[in-house]
Amino acid sequence: MPPTPKDGEDSLEGLVERVTYRAEDTGYAVLRIRIPGTPEPVTAVGNLGAAQVGEEVALRGRWTRNPKYGPQLEVTSYRATVPSTVAGLRRYLGSGLIHGIGKELARRIVEHFGERTISVLDDAPETLREVGGIGGKRVQSIRDAWHEQKAIQSAMVFLQSHGASPLLAHRIWKRYADRTIDILHHDPYRLAQDIRGVGFKTADRIAQELGVPHDAPARAEAALQHVVGELTDDGHVWIPADDALARAERDLDVPRAAAERALEQLRIQRRVETDPPDSQLPFDGAQGGPTHDSRLTTHDSPLPPPLLAPASLAACERGIASSLAALLRTPAKPVPLDVPAALAWYESQSSLRLAPLQREAVARGLAEKVLVITGGPGTGKTTLLRAILAVLRRKRVRTALAAPTGRAAKRMTEATGVAAQTIHRLLAFDPKTWSFTRRRDRTLEADVVIIDEASMLDVVLAHHLLAAVPREARLILVGDVDQLPSVGPGNVLSDVIASARVPVVRLTEVFRQAARSSIVAAAHDVRRGGIPRSAPARGGDFYFLEEEPENVTARIVRLVAEDIPRRLELDPAADIQVLCPMNRGRSGSQELNDALQARLNPGGAEAVSGWRRLRVGDRVMQIANDYDREVYNGDLGRIIAAGGESGEVTVEFDGRAVSYGARDLDELMLAYACSIHKAQGSEYPVVVVPLVPSHWQMLARNLLYTAITRGKRLVLLVGSPRALGRAVRNDAPVLRRTKLVERLREVLPL
Repeated sequence: MPPTPKDGEDSLEGLVERVTYRAEDTGYAVLRIRIPGTPEPVTAVGNLGAAQVGEEVALRGRWTRNPKYGPQLEVTSYRATVPSTVAGLRRYLGSGLIHGIGKELARRIVEHFGERTISVLDDAPETLREVGGIGGKRVQSIRDAWHEQKAIQSAMVFLQSHGASPLLAHRIWKRYADRTIDILHHDPYRLAQDIRGVGFKTADRIAQELGVPHDAPARAEAALQHVVGELTDDGHVWIPADDALARAERDLDVPRAAAERALEQLRIQRRVETDPPDSQLPFDGAQGGPTHDSRLTTHDSPLPPPLLAPASLAACERGIASSLAALLRTPAKPVPLDVPAALAWYESQSSLRLAPLQREAVARGLAEKVLVITGGPGTGKTTLLRAILAVLRRKRVRTALAAPTGRAAKRMTEATGVAAQTIHRLLAFDPKTWSFTRRRDRTLEADVVIIDEASMLDVVLAHHLLAAVPREARLILVGDVDQLPSVGPGNVLSDVIASARVPVVRLTEVFRQAARSSIVAAAHDVRRGGIPRSAPARGGDFYFLEEEPENVTARIVRLVAEDIPRRLELDPAADIQVLCPMNRGRSGSQELNDALQARLNPGGAEAVSGWRRLRVGDRVMQIANDYDREVYNGDLGRIIAAGGESGEVTVEFDGRAVSYGARDLDELMLAYACSIHKAQGSEYPVVVVPLVPSHWQMLARNLLYTAITRGKRLVLLVGSPRALGRAVRNDAPVLRRTKLVERLREVLPL
């Protein structure tokens, strides 16, 4: 019988027989553990990270009784070791953990070597050739994978013994590999900067376990950097210094005096900048007050508090201003061009009559050194690009087209007929050096550079892009300034327009063909603060479907799986995208992904490791830039193979097959539903948007506007009128503290 629940903590050792469940986002797992001398396996639950079938584990935790599943150990810590029994070795080696060894090969190896298997792998891997079907190349592959796994085990033991959860330990190893232990002994607070999902508190807990004093200067500096990073994650470049110091004291237990000393050290080390640069600490508390955008300060307002920014972001703002100023001051490479004749030629060969504002915009696009073109859906941005490109290519002018994301670049190519690429590819990003090959001393080979979806540019990417544009080249930025700002810090397109130092074409007229679209009409209704109107009859392309909040998820699943595919003859897993204001909670992307996967793809091959519950046929999204595989944050694909001896998953991205090992699956997430932010720069045949009151905090006009403008053939809003009204009315500007407007006006005085 399983152990009887009892008070207090208990320890047990056994073999992982089965991984019953593992949560994608948290590492929470349910394991069945076979304990020697116990006829039935025991259930263990908790953050068990990457525990594998066949591993021998030592667990510590508290026994509880689940009303449905009975006794289970809630694990607080665990340690895994290589199994010592023949049966355990066979399970362990066949779990997909060691690249090159699957279940069948594991069986043959263990049958041949028995209990000597581990010593063979450790000390004499060349003798694996005694097993039929294993050649020299495969022996080398197995030897390398085994040694790596041993190193991982050592690092895991070290990390877990110093307070890291198993899931975090895996992420740390993935970032630092065999340098893990040395790096953490030297500077454990690096974790907060280097590891996705790790904050200061986690790094601090590990640092304390490693013996770093609570009052160490390194701790205060890391805390302050964490606070600054949190605020820049919200899109700010600059933040009130007093606010950062107060947060460090209130939230992270760093005394004010220690935080001030840390800030001074960070300034000396040039890791942060302050503005004004000669600000002295401590600050006068009266200077605090509400935070605000520094651009809005007037001469009649109280002096704002000193501001601070990460030095790298402040440098990027200066770089953007400097590059734009240099572009505007340098004459363009001359192109013999009669603009009126060129416009007449384009209208003749395209059989298209341009509207007066469009003719003016094309003329300016051919003449201005730097130009911003902004406008909403249906206002003719694509028509302008086609016209400008047609004239430039006829004159054999070298052009370079790019967009921030792969999907946006693909859309640009389809819309213009001219090959476009991501900005990272345009700038030839080198993952080995983590830098761009194209830069100020090796600029782009182009006479005109055109960037679409420019509202997605953050200050870092914009800085590197503008540095690589030849000074004699022309630059055209195209984007919709009413959409969501960039995910990264800054508000580049809006700031460039607000500076009044760069020529801008604002497209406001919705043209006749676009005006027939209810999607376009709905988007402009929302932009103006009106409730969007559903199409008048069946067969339209925009509808609001009222539904009780508790029924929204079920209604969306039915729409995606049955109603929409039946009406439009579309593939629900490829052509319909659910866009959510939030990831968590009722009708968030996580809940909808689980429900849609269960309905659209309930069975099929899965990854052997169980690290991700991903199946062949699933729609997935890459959630981090992977320069080695050349897949980027936001790229959508479909799983075409999963499982097999190595536990790999293969994903098809736009016709290209990309393989992921079992340990790399945290770079992928289900993408039947995703956040609206993740959809920036993309278009989909059909978009479905849940609107429920529990999303209240995130519901805003530019969020809803962005979601609606992602759909091409059909957009459905599903939810409560109250939530829809909140989204439309909530146009309170979420100000991002930047200084790009000031920088541009400094370098380009009127």
